[in-house]
Amino acid sequence: MTLPRRQFLRMVGVAAALPSVSRIAYAQTYPTRPITLVVPIAPGGAVDGAARILSEKLQEKLGQPVIVENRPGAGSLIGTSAVAKAAPDGYTLLLLEPGAVLARWLNKTVPFNVTEDFKPIAKVATTPLVLVAHPSVTFHDVKELIAYSKANPRKLSVGTPGVGSPHHLAAAWLNTAAKIDITHVPYRGAAPALNDLLGGQIPLIWATPVAVMPFVEQGKVKALGISTQQRLPTVPQVPTVSESGVPAFDIDIWLGIAAPARPLVRSLTFPTSRTGCLRWV
Repeated sequence: MTLPRRQFLRMVGVAAALPSVSRIAYAQTYPTRPITLVVPIAPGGAVDGAARILSEKLQEKLGQPVIVENRPGAGSLIGTSAVAKAAPDGYTLLLLEPGAVLARWLNKTVPFNVTEDFKPIAKVATTPLVLVAHPSVTFHDVKELIAYSKANPRKLSVGTPGVGSPHHLAAAWLNTAAKIDITHVPYRGAAPALNDLLGGQIPLIWATPVAVMPFVEQGKVKALGISTQQRLPTVPQVPTVSESGVPAFDIDIWLGIAAPARPLVRSLTFPTSRTGCLRWV
């Protein structure tokens, strides 16, 4: 079953109640011109979809156009870095995602300090990940996948939206915890990875439910496991990775709105993601 649009809208609909956004302005007249929401992820995936729903809600709330600008590349570093260097006037905002936080541990040089160069405004949404496979594979769940991979080391590959993404973390965690060796294939976004899965160029990808559940329902791909500790109510038949032989497995994606850090934005508390990557203060 698909994740209902109404439920997805509810996740990002909190944007309609973002009075804190106005705190980034020098004056009560903010905003007086269009606002740019930079998305450091390629268009076409669930993150991009969330940004566009969010922009509509913000536009209704603020009375000014909110333009979504996709600036993908380097595992979200290009777009995130651009916002870090932007004028701190409230007219350039960032859709912040875990890749920006993980970057400091995955790259020798990162062009920003996520705890110093940004001020968080609001948490927008969280979502689990789903491990999905091309229908041609012989296994039907994570337990069978682990057994197959152990019997056929390095025969499988898994696609993700890029190095440093939560999807990449999920792939690496499964390899380590299950003692298997599935080759990671980074893409420039979720949509290209999904296209290759549908075309049979890659057997596995990690993706969000919003992106892949319609294809699961149509039988074009099959869902093997959910990344969080709880099953998804919309697809209760799909087991979690945790109950499939990797008990501690628990990863989700969080999305937030942040602005360039200067005296403009007051300190707020940003909720910690389940992966415990960062606590904002």
